[in-house]
Amino acid sequence: MTARPIDRLHDRLFQGLYSRSLVYNACWEDPAVDRQALRLGPADEVLVITSAGCNALDYLLTSPRRVDAVDMNPRQNALLELKLAGIRALDFGDFFQVFGQGRHPRFGELYRELLRPRLDDFARVFWDERAGWFEAEGGAGGLYFHGLSGRVARAFHLYLDLSPALRRGVDALLETGDLDAQRDVYDRMIAPHLWDRKLNWVLSRQFTMNLLGVPRTQRREVERQHANGVAGFVREAIEYVFRQIPLSANYFWRLYLEGAYSRGCCPEYLRRANFQRLKAGLVDRLFVHTTSVTDFLKSTERAISRFVLLDHMDWMGGSRPDALAEEWQAIFARSAPGARIIFRSAHARPAYLDAVRVQSPRGTASLAERLQFHPELAERLQRHDRVHTYAGFHIADVRA
Repeated sequence: MTARPIDRLHDRLFQGLYSRSLVYNACWEDPAVDRQALRLGPADEVLVITSAGCNALDYLLTSPRRVDAVDMNPRQNALLELKLAGIRALDFGDFFQVFGQGRHPRFGELYRELLRPRLDDFARVFWDERAGWFEAEGGAGGLYFHGLSGRVARAFHLYLDLSPALRRGVDALLETGDLDAQRDVYDRMIAPHLWDRKLNWVLSRQFTMNLLGVPRTQRREVERQHANGVAGFVREAIEYVFRQIPLSANYFWRLYLEGAYSRGCCPEYLRRANFQRLKAGLVDRLFVHTTSVTDFLKSTERAISRFVLLDHMDWMGGSRPDALAEEWQAIFARSAPGARIIFRSAHARPAYLDAVRVQSPRGTASLAERLQFHPELAERLQRHDRVHTYAGFHIADVRA
């Protein structure tokens, strides 16, 4: 079906934003869930799409043989490279200020003397122009209020400034110590002030989805399965998070609400003992590649045992089915025996699983036929996912 002019405009806008911007300043997938799904061991070689690099570092803490972080957006890799430089060159206190709080009063000095010399050419130029993001003065809130997702976070905080009742509710929510109190605060002080027509309108705009890294094709997947559209899906996800999952350990949503991590609520790579383990040598097992998943797999002879594909196939399924089939063919060609793959989707049963066909030992087959899925395990783990913004979480093994 031919795309409408407005759809083509949204697609060009998304590609323009994505190709020129840091989209994600923090990963938006729960690696604690991923670890249980992947069952990483010392012999594993892992391919992960970089995003903000947080989860690549998390998987590294399980001591696999190797982690390859792959992303077509060099800005995402530049953020991971800055983290790798920080692990190698900074002490824990400075590292936590930079990447935990997102700002450091001496960042300019640390960057020039210790971090910049360890970056590749692209990352060096990128951060030369954006070192001010980390400045304590004039940095507009630090790292976590920059990039496309950071702009959304900043806009939400401005919205809170204009809604004193909602601000009081958010402050009270952050102070709750148990799930019962959290539910009570959400129901009394958050929900009545949050879900109004203005917010529903904003959430229903494709431009908002573009800023959150959600292309039109992925939005269509949400609308295909949710009667109340994107706004209804977002409300359902947020209500689950704040009514069913303790906020005290949910560093994903606390980051959006507070603009920084705390020592007690942060990704694993930001904990002192784990930082020291990374610094002591684990960091040297992580390699960064600016390319597509397909081209990376075609360029290596190594057998990959674990694949973390995030949700990028939603992006390709509707607009680039041939490229998606080529990518999966490369995945199967480079999969080690017993390889496990995890990915997320805006739909519990994405259409591409049946539509995309690849070669198999017995001829052509759909992805659904080439993969052995574990829906019970995925459903059980997804109930504990602290992000909870994907309708589909998929765990699959490559069939022999």
